[in-house]
Amino acid sequence: MAITSAVCTSFKQELLVGTHNFTATSGNTFKLALYTSSASLGAGTTAYSTSNEITNSSGTAYTAGGSALTSVTPTTDSTTAVCDFADLSFTNASFTANGCLIYNDTNSDKACVVVAFGGDKTVSSGTFTIQFPTADATSAIIRLA
Repeated sequence: MAITSAVCTSFKQELLVGTHNFTATSGNTFKLALYTSSASLGAGTTAYSTSNEITNSSGTAYTAGGSALTSVTPTTDSTTAVCDFADLSFTNASFTANGCLIYNDTNSDKACVVVAFGGDKTVSSGTFTIQFPTADATSAIIRLA
């Protein structure tokens, strides 16, 4: 099993039929869930699943389903549409994660983007932060060219 970074194929089609609304004030709620290296996630992922989702040994920082993303900011950079989120931190955390899934919590937990961390990332009684890249045509976490 492996986690492979990808924009989910189902998400691409769902954008064309209006399934996902990224409007900051009245749009859908998007969440980020963390997974172990045993997870099998990639372009074919269609929805959030608890299978091989991480567990938090300290019991306070991470709950099943992950956390809501904030500052959903769709915009354009030249001819590319991009989306950005505020960085997400889990404090007082103790776990190991290998990747994550961004999904639409409002709309049947439909998968949007899978991100592989390039290996296990471990935190022990500390802060685990997902830092999103610059929202531009070459780096944004979600970009449509």
